Amino acid sequence: MSDKPYKSALKVNPGVEKPDQVNPALRQGKKKFAREKPDVQKLFEGIRKSDPTALGRGITLIESTLQEDRPTAQQLIQMCLPYSGNSFRLGITGVPGVGKSTFIESFGLLLIEKGKRVAVLAIDPSSLRTKGSILGDKTRMESLGNHRDAFIRPSASAGTLGGVARKTRESMILCEAAGFDVIFIETVGVGQSETAVSNLVDFFLLLMLAGGGDELQGIKRGIMEMADLVVINKADGDNLKRAQMAVQEYKQALHLFPSLPNGWQPDVLKASAIQNEGLEEVWNQISSFLNLTKENGFFEKNRQQQALHILDETIHTGITEHFFNHPEINQLMESLKHQILEKKISPYEASEQLLSHYLKGKK
Repeated sequence: MSDKPYKSALKVNPGVEKPDQVNPALRQGKKKFAREKPDVQKLFEGIRKSDPTALGRGITLIESTLQEDRPTAQQLIQMCLPYSGNSFRLGITGVPGVGKSTFIESFGLLLIEKGKRVAVLAIDPSSLRTKGSILGDKTRMESLGNHRDAFIRPSASAGTLGGVARKTRESMILCEAAGFDVIFIETVGVGQSETAVSNLVDFFLLLMLAGGGDELQGIKRGIMEMADLVVINKADGDNLKRAQMAVQEYKQALHLFPSLPNGWQPDVLKASAIQNEGLEEVWNQISSFLNLTKENGFFEKNRQQQALHILDETIHTGITEHFFNHPEINQLMESLKHQILEKKISPYEASEQLLSHYLKGKK
């Protein structure tokens, strides 16, 4: 055996110490990085001047789920409320892939040409797992989003329909205070959220596609009954003939529905958002609706009913939040959940105990 020291061909360089996962500055002083409270007066003044940054920050504030933000958000809403109510509120829904974003962009640009200022509040579906949302509407409406007379705000649905409606209405108040003439509310798609949105808008427009098989099976009757106008979108190229046939089929279907209490007879039109065809006719229909409902008093009556609906919804939401955030209720609920899983008690009996305990504390 050789007395020479063993030399390996493998050379190991000294490692680097693993960096701290937490910013060292945070350890030194959290106050330095504390979240600054927004200046409500400055936000309000910026919104009144139609500053898009201030409007965006204001909507972010009212969408916040932090308890500490609620008083500030309510203060901002109260400041903006006297300057709201002068905009036309237009709800737009349709099946996935119908081209809602393209339609809103083309239609919004048309209205801007007519001297209107346009705001778009788009509701994006949230993941039930992560509560995250893509919020891609602003990128899909690039031309409209870059216009100085337009404002686009995508908001996550956060998995709750009532919450979406409440926050959307509050966002709408801020947009109206900022001086926008027309406010679009684009929904997630055909489903339950349309019922919530229909209680916020003056006019409900339903976008549909032609050539998708049995036309009348592609949409729920309830959504059709809410629509003030049905528009067959993408009526261009090879799809034009199918769109014309779809118009006739939907017109026949609408005649089967009872008359609306406002005296309006919903119609069906065809349009192509890409080709900018049929959009003028859509606006003419909306203008006719506005003239009719303002003359017969239904426009204001509808707004009043919506305000009362928001009152009821806000009370229900407030009670629910208070119930589930109550410490004694949470403690009792955990105990009852175990009993339910062990089949010692039924869910119905457990709910009665919880409600009884909650109401007893309110007497």
